Amino acid sequence: QAQLVESGGGSVQAGGSLRLSCVASGNPYSSNSMGWFRQAPGKEREGVAAIYRPGDSTYYAASVKGRFTISQDNAKNTVHLEMNSLKTDDTASYYCAAAGRFSQAVTNLEESAFDYWGQGTQVTVSS
Repeated sequence: QAQLVESGGGSVQAGGSLRLSCVASGNPYSSNSMGWFRQAPGKEREGVAAIYRPGDSTYYAASVKGRFTISQDNAKNTVHLEMNSLKTDDTASYYCAAAGRFSQAVTNLEESAFDYWGQGTQVTVSS
């Protein structure tokens, strides 16, 4: 099993930046791939970005590509989501997720690919 703890959420004006972090603990094989999802009020949760940790391969939703960067710090067992040029549409609760197996579903940012979830951190972007 893996335990995930997110941090770094907050409030920022449009055009600003935030960096989210997710620390994974427990069985390291349970976090072979990790991802970030978000859910805005009244909307379904959607995938934002994912990383296949052994190969350091990254995958992004079209809505954030070029603005968000997912990266890892293996020494700290941490995955980061650097968010730049934030828009009001980026306002949501952001969740870290971990998958024990890499699959096409991970690259497609599908929720079903991920086994473990953090509690979420709020990101609010104001105009």
